[in-house]
Amino acid sequence: MEHRPTELVLRKSARVLRVAFEDGQEFELPLEYLRVFSPSAEVRGHGPGQEVLQVGKQDVSVTRIEPVGSYAVRLVFSDGHDSGLFSWDVLYDLGIHHAANWQHYLRRLEEAGASRTAQ
Repeated sequence: MEHRPTELVLRKSARVLRVAFEDGQEFELPLEYLRVFSPSAEVRGHGPGQEVLQVGKQDVSVTRIEPVGSYAVRLVFSDGHDSGLFSWDVLYDLGIHHAANWQHYLRRLEEAGASRTAQ
């Protein structure tokens, strides 16, 4: 199913991207969350089990949002990361699974002895 946004607002001071969809779903996605779950090969790897744990991203921000056709946006993060294309379906999925994804990420950080803050 393809989800189409009706609103996309970067709230820099709150460090969230607000996304509303045609079906009425609305999400406020923290920028740190979007950075550590970027759909890029740098983060997700090239296949299952190749994911790279992102650490020290708590203070990351988005410096620019670039439209990619009519199906996605590229978020340019303050740490230079810009290779993930956030399709509407990816943003929707990240919104729906935000709580579970975030808890899984926090567990992985703890297991790795890593931190959300830059060292």
